[in-house]
Amino acid sequence: MTQPHTATPATAPRDLAGYRAVFVHAHPDDEAITTGGAIADLAARGADVLVVTCTLGEEGEVIGETYQHLVADEADQLGGFRIGELGASISNMRARSEFLGGAGRFRDSGMAGSPASRNPRAFVNAGPEAVELLAGILRRERPHLVVTYGPDGGYGHPDHIHAHEIAHAAAEQVGVPRILWAVRLAEGTAALMPDRAPDGWRLPEDGELDGVERSDIRLELNDAAYSAKIEAMRAHATQLWIADGRVSATNPHGALAEGPVVYYALSNLIVQPIQRVEHYQLGAGVPVTDPSGGLLGGIER
Repeated sequence: MTQPHTATPATAPRDLAGYRAVFVHAHPDDEAITTGGAIADLAARGADVLVVTCTLGEEGEVIGETYQHLVADEADQLGGFRIGELGASISNMRARSEFLGGAGRFRDSGMAGSPASRNPRAFVNAGPEAVELLAGILRRERPHLVVTYGPDGGYGHPDHIHAHEIAHAAAEQVGVPRILWAVRLAEGTAALMPDRAPDGWRLPEDGELDGVERSDIRLELNDAAYSAKIEAMRAHATQLWIADGRVSATNPHGALAEGPVVYYALSNLIVQPIQRVEHYQLGAGVPVTDPSGGLLGGIER
C-alpha cells in the first residue's frame, strides 16, 4: 500500500538532521526529473544528500539554437557543458554532487545498440570497477538510504539499467539499510495532461511515456519542494524545456502549457507534467513504516 507523506517546507524543523541519503543517477538531469522533490525535501529537513552521477550525458540532444553544435557528432563538448547545468541543479536542491570515478570517467552509452555503447569507456561496459567505485563512496558516506531506478531503468535506457545494477551491488556489499526505486505512476501522468500542447509540441500517444501501476511510498510536494524541483529541472536547459513562458540564453523561445501543474518536454517535444507527487518502490531492505519521515521513515538514525 502506498504510504503518503507531504514534503516539509524549508522553514520547518530540521527533523532529519543526522540522516544521510545517496541518489545514484545515470546522467545530469535525471536527478531533477525523477527525484528532485525528494532531494529538496530531504535536504530542507536537514538530511545530508549526495547525488552520484555516472556519466556526463555526452550523447544527449540539445534544445535551443545557442549550443546546438556541442553534440557528440560535432564538437563533442556537451558533456563538459552539462557539468555546469548539473551544478546549478544540485544547488537549487541544496544537495551535494559528485561523478562516479570523477567527471568524465565513464561515458554516456546512448540508447541500446547505438555506436556509443561500443565505446570501451561507455558506462554499460564499466563492470566491477563501477561497483567498487560506488561501494567506496557508500563506505565513506554511510548512507541510511540509496535511491536509484528500478530494474528496467524507468524507460529502458541501458545506463539507467546499469545504474540500478551497480547501486544494488554496492549497497548490498556495504550494507545500506534501504534501497528505493524512483517510479512514475501511469495513471497520475495521464490525469494531468493539458487539453492542448504548446505550439510545435505534441501530446503523448498511448503508452509512449513510462509508468507503473503501483508504488510503496507517495511523496506529496509542497510549494517549496515543488519549486525547487522545477528550478533544478530548469537548470538543465539544453535538455529540458519548461513550458511556463520563460526564455533563457540557452533557449531563447518561450512555450506555455495551461493545466493544473507546470509542464516540460525533452528534445522530442512531447508534453509531460511536472507532478506535485513523486512515487517510490522498495527495492531492498527496511520497509517504510513511518511515513512522517518521508523516504527515511522507519530507519534508526
